[in-house]
Amino acid sequence: MSIKRIEPGKRMSGAVVHGNTVYLAGQVGEGVSVTEQSKSALAEVDRLLAAAGSSKSKILQTIIYLSDMSTFGEMNAVWEGWIDPANPPARATSEAALATPDYKVEFIVTAAI
Repeated sequence: MSIKRIEPGKRMSGAVVHGNTVYLAGQVGEGVSVTEQSKSALAEVDRLLAAAGSSKSKILQTIIYLSDMSTFGEMNAVWEGWIDPANPPARATSEAALATPDYKVEFIVTAAI
């Protein structure tokens, strides 16, 4: 089975396709608030899924990391407006220290092709 790397870099690829599954690198967004960062990161998820031949309606699982769980509702407001309501994925959300203190949310997505 072939492996296709999308936007490979020195440290990681933006996405990796293996068989009929695409694995996205953790996506963080720009902006100051969790709302802004969530919108920006999910736009990148859309872009990478399209590059892999997939879409948010085919997401199997999403893992979400928040730098502060008190922003759970704020992130959920963006998430609920973004996901395909007919095809919600399996999901987990945890609090974690992210790569820099500026990052407030990170989305890790696995989807079918």
